[in-house]
Amino acid sequence: MTLDEALAACPVVAILRGIRPEEVEAHAEALLAAGIRALETPLNSPSPLDSVARLARGFGDRALVGAGTVLTAAEVEAVAAAGGRLVVSPDMNPEVVTRTLALGLASAPGVATATEALAAVRLGARHLKLFPAATYGPGHLKQLSAVLPAGVSVLAVGGVGPADMAAWKAAGAAGFGVGSELYRPGQAPSVTAEKARAVVAAAKG
Repeated sequence: MTLDEALAACPVVAILRGIRPEEVEAHAEALLAAGIRALETPLNSPSPLDSVARLARGFGDRALVGAGTVLTAAEVEAVAAAGGRLVVSPDMNPEVVTRTLALGLASAPGVATATEALAAVRLGARHLKLFPAATYGPGHLKQLSAVLPAGVSVLAVGGVGPADMAAWKAAGAAGFGVGSELYRPGQAPSVTAEKARAVVAAAKG
């Protein structure tokens, strides 16, 4: 599954920051049941590559699985080796973007300015992560989108919850990376399921 296909099914990337490998599959089931098709395990979670590998084995045929907070080309290679197909970063590191695309993985580098966004596009990135989105607001995205080439999508990530999504969509957001509004360490899968239903309803609304 490509990132475009995942976002077309549901414009949400679930960020499972802090999740443990032994619980990741139960929460993934809850997220997929709500319609989410992109799952991201940040690399600053416990044993994150184990979680990526479990998700890739169990859900790789139904969802795009990958990692976030990917900061180096070596980490890109580790994600790929674990079966991940999505690489998300908080920054725009040319080495990370280049290696991600060379391995045939989906790249979503973090950008804030037109300079960063266009630099990522020149490297071949077609999905950008506006981060931290809440710091800049929908108006910033609207202005930024005016200078981006056709076919480039922007995800609003960082401080964006269900109540904010309509404004972001109106400004041109193609989707959202959602963390604590979906998952907090220690919560039960039933809580994840409830949160996911609310997030998906707002994202698709």
